[in-house]
Amino acid sequence: MLVIGIEGTAHTAGVSVVSGDGDVLSNLFRTYMEKEGIHPREAANHHAAKIVPLIEESIHEAGIERGDIDLVAFSQGPGLGPCLRTAATAARTLSLSLNVPLVGVNHCIAHLEIGRLKTDAEKPVLLYVSGGNTQVIAFKKGRYRVFGETLDIGLGNMLDKFGRERGMPFPAGPTIEEKAKKGEKLLELPYSVKGMDVEFSGIMTSALNKDATLEDICYSLQETTFAMLTEVTERALAHTRKEEVLLGGGVVQNRRLQEMIGKMTEERGAAYHVPEPEFCIDNAAMIAWTGYLMYDSGTSISVEESHIKQKFRTDEVEVTWR
Repeated sequence: MLVIGIEGTAHTAGVSVVSGDGDVLSNLFRTYMEKEGIHPREAANHHAAKIVPLIEESIHEAGIERGDIDLVAFSQGPGLGPCLRTAATAARTLSLSLNVPLVGVNHCIAHLEIGRLKTDAEKPVLLYVSGGNTQVIAFKKGRYRVFGETLDIGLGNMLDKFGRERGMPFPAGPTIEEKAKKGEKLLELPYSVKGMDVEFSGIMTSALNKDATLEDICYSLQETTFAMLTEVTERALAHTRKEEVLLGGGVVQNRRLQEMIGKMTEERGAAYHVPEPEFCIDNAAMIAWTGYLMYDSGTSISVEESHIKQKFRTDEVEVTWR
């Protein structure tokens, strides 16, 4: 079976062709970039201009014909409404024109499933950290359960907002990581862990008001927020009695975060896994692969049912393929 996946939740428009055996035959994307961040309507216009060429290019790179496609999968949510609608419209049109089934995929779950495909992780706790999402997720009793999450904004968004105030390019995470390497002094910032949940907006406000070098502020931002994530991830491991951590989302490419999670899992006698960078960031291969898993277990939707879900909860999805 060949599945074409379409991703369009935020700044990335992506198209991928994946086989039912898990071979990623193509995985292309174009990213809307503005130094001020993401303007949803402008990002949607970007996607509308890029999606069709990406579909054609992805099919060509996969070495197949349009008629070889058996299934269309798309990112149904969560995400920015205008961007989601653009991707969904392309998916519906392609499904109808090819006369093949359609599957709507939860973006957060897709990060977990591509990580399971591309690493040795089998039954992990997923630490998912991206621009708009920060969650600790694990499979229990037929669903992916959220064991902890941000109560305000995603960590990636917080870092981008901080970076914008300090004149950094978007996304700000890589610049903050480089400056943090030169930091020497750990500044006191709010450590906002509430049960299994975290908050970031107060940390950003405090960091912006610090009278210190930018390097020390970036260092302190990373150390504080990553320690919070490591704490709640460790407690999720203990609660679920699992022995693996899987990292997903664009922010997890940060080497310091990987180092802290790695040390925590090592001390617990657990393992941790990080997919290749192209499968950490938003990508269409994760949509195509999860779509295949869903369809193979009996899930598909009609065009009439394929409305987007901007606040699509991870734990809404009945996981029929595990």
